Amino acid sequence: MSVEPARSARPLSVPAPRSSTGPTPPAAPSAGVAAALPPPPGGRAAWLAWSVGVSVYVLAVIHRTSLGVAGLDAADRFAIGASALSTFSILQVLVYAAMQIPVGLLVDRFGPRRVLLLGVLLLSLGQLAFAFSSSFAPALASRAVLGCGDAMTFISVLRIAARWFPAAKNPFVAQLTGLAGMGGNLVTTVVLADALHREGWTPTFTAIALLGVAVFALVALFLREAPAPVPVPGPLPVGPGPVASRPGVGRQVRQAWSEPGTRLGLWVHFTTQFPGNAFGLLWGLPYLVEAQGMSRTGAGGLLTLLVLANMSFGFLFGRVLSRTAKARMPIVLTVVGATALGWALVLAWPGGHPPAWLLVGIILVMGSNGPASLVGLDYARARNPVERLGTASGIVNMGGFIGTMITLFGIGVILDVLTPAGTDTYSAGAFRWAFCWLYVPLAAGTLMILRLRRKVAERERDATA
Repeated sequence: MSVEPARSARPLSVPAPRSSTGPTPPAAPSAGVAAALPPPPGGRAAWLAWSVGVSVYVLAVIHRTSLGVAGLDAADRFAIGASALSTFSILQVLVYAAMQIPVGLLVDRFGPRRVLLLGVLLLSLGQLAFAFSSSFAPALASRAVLGCGDAMTFISVLRIAARWFPAAKNPFVAQLTGLAGMGGNLVTTVVLADALHREGWTPTFTAIALLGVAVFALVALFLREAPAPVPVPGPLPVGPGPVASRPGVGRQVRQAWSEPGTRLGLWVHFTTQFPGNAFGLLWGLPYLVEAQGMSRTGAGGLLTLLVLANMSFGFLFGRVLSRTAKARMPIVLTVVGATALGWALVLAWPGGHPPAWLLVGIILVMGSNGPASLVGLDYARARNPVERLGTASGIVNMGGFIGTMITLFGIGVILDVLTPAGTDTYSAGAFRWAFCWLYVPLAAGTLMILRLRRKVAERERDATA
């Protein structure tokens, strides 16, 4: 199980505070009746709350991946080369990763509903500024704002799911959240690419920005971030009673980090996510076109296959993990091993031009990377109390994006070193050596997973002794 039920079923000495999750606050308990938070109920109300929250995440993924189909247009519009173009993706990932702990603290302090509303606002403003940018610097700043808004979505949706669904169902709901996000990626590759070709730069990106108005209204009017308190019969305690105090920001982060399950979750997220993320975000299309000689249409088809494989593995892993938590580490180690073996076969193929079936195979294997990374969030949910769940999730969610930045940068540097000055394209040999860089973060992350796995097992034995 991933999350323990909130320990708020004890009678409170004061009426329940006004909820920020809807226009009507819950009624105060009458005399002789105390307020209590119910256990997560699941059911239709839970799925409704999740659906409203996940609509923001789908919107964020559309914004996040919108540049992926507009790279050539952006290079022409801003008169920039490939290295400057890659700065858009690296900066966006950097901002996203840097914001994870602050966003987790915001979710724990103010609730996911307010954070989601702020995220939609930043996404829309950033994309609108990008739509009207005509030079590199303002466009870069707008992508940074967009990355900040994007960072506020996923953790908030996970926190909503933790309050609405029974703990055993949380792994499945987390995978469904990732699957829904991949649906946003499909919207980008299919709908946005066509709109950009027909309507042009400013109308297309303006339309995406204006989608935020509808999503903002949906969240503001209909999202309840947690079940309402219910009256529990029994006498109210006499006297003012103790007032719960929140730990300081530094202490909150230290408490989450001191839990071995949080650190294990971070390294699971780091090690499993970055290969597929770096390939899909930036280097996949150049590798397939320049190193493997594929057409842009064929390369786009393989990248679409990557998205579909991601969705399929997300559904599969979610079903398995909702039945047994013992499947977590076998899934992680299998995905890491399959990724390492798959890339070894691709990179070792004579001449650096593997057959089509092998390229399809490594694409399918990398489709498991994103869903496997969500297992890291399961470890954090299982080992942290609900009041610091956002902080712990933020720490874990940094991992894969830090790994992605290291990989994007490392591959780029090696390609530049191995490519003669004045050459516009990278050779198959250069890509072959550059993609060997994948094994550096892969090896480091695997060693940390094995080390922390023992610590978590020891903690479990001590707790049951």
